[in-house]
Amino acid sequence: MNLPNSLDSINVSTGTIIRFFLVLLFFAVLYIVRDLVLVVLTAIVIASSIEPVVKWCSKFRIPRLPAVIGVYVAIVLVALALFYYFVPTLVADVLVYLKELPQSVNISDLLGPLKESNFLSASQTVVGIPQEFSIKELVDNTQQILSNASQGFVKVAGTFFGGLVNFVLIMVISFYLAAQEDGVVNFLRIIVPVKNQKYILDLWKRSQTKIGYWMQGQFFLAFFIGLLVWLFLTIFVGIKYAFTLAVLAAVCEIIPIFGPIIAAIPGVLIAGGEGGTQMGVIVALIYLLIQQFENHLIYPMVVRKIVGVSPILVIVSLVIGLKLAGFLGVLLSVPLAAVFMEYIHDVE
Repeated sequence: MNLPNSLDSINVSTGTIIRFFLVLLFFAVLYIVRDLVLVVLTAIVIASSIEPVVKWCSKFRIPRLPAVIGVYVAIVLVALALFYYFVPTLVADVLVYLKELPQSVNISDLLGPLKESNFLSASQTVVGIPQEFSIKELVDNTQQILSNASQGFVKVAGTFFGGLVNFVLIMVISFYLAAQEDGVVNFLRIIVPVKNQKYILDLWKRSQTKIGYWMQGQFFLAFFIGLLVWLFLTIFVGIKYAFTLAVLAAVCEIIPIFGPIIAAIPGVLIAGGEGGTQMGVIVALIYLLIQQFENHLIYPMVVRKIVGVSPILVIVSLVIGLKLAGFLGVLLSVPLAAVFMEYIHDVE
């Protein structure tokens, strides 16, 4: 059998190899600084979200910088007002709930299962402790537990301060981008190659408008959900603190996915303390019904109409964002999906 005299050869130039490794290096660096990338992207989304308000202020001849400062001051004042009003109210509600808890819970029912026969196995276990039981081992185990607890505290503290630093960075960068005329566009000119700048900048300007509308949609959702919670808790249940719980639900609506869950917890606890287990279950079902109504109808419909993203893509993008980057990923998922849909429309 004769072998072919010549074989097809593949020539790979040195430039191709260099570009390949440069791409790998780029993604490696991107992975290392992924937290900073998330911070910058979030700042861009916030700066884009307040852009419609700044443009509206320009119609009244208000300069850009005072308008941006006014928006941020208004946000801070609203946040402080909510904190000042709701924290004392919620603390007072919790104290009242804890005070009334013994009246709504039968202690004898809780202690009923703890009969003498149930402690037989425990007494046998105590009798079976070996004679060579070492106090030193007990001390060592206690020290290990305390060491693990201290490490856990340090980890939680590090996570808290890391999140605080990220929050400050997001606010500073977003303010810097919003205070400049075309601040985001100028930033993109720095990082985007010259040959692609024209298309990328046009794509971003179209997407920026949708991102601003998306933020307006979020505020609409907050108002609508707060109204629904107030109506249900006032008319159908009639529990105390319905207005406070409704405003809490509206505020927590800014937090995607987890917000309704956080808002439901105090509502269920207060209802359970006031009307027993049955009322607690009813209120829990009300919150679940409102959340399902929001997730499957209101949110996809509003986001699709305002941002132009299909409900399926909204759900998929939220799940992907949550899996890849947690809370910031969820926050960025819909704006990035809007940019992606604009690109798909251009390709088509």
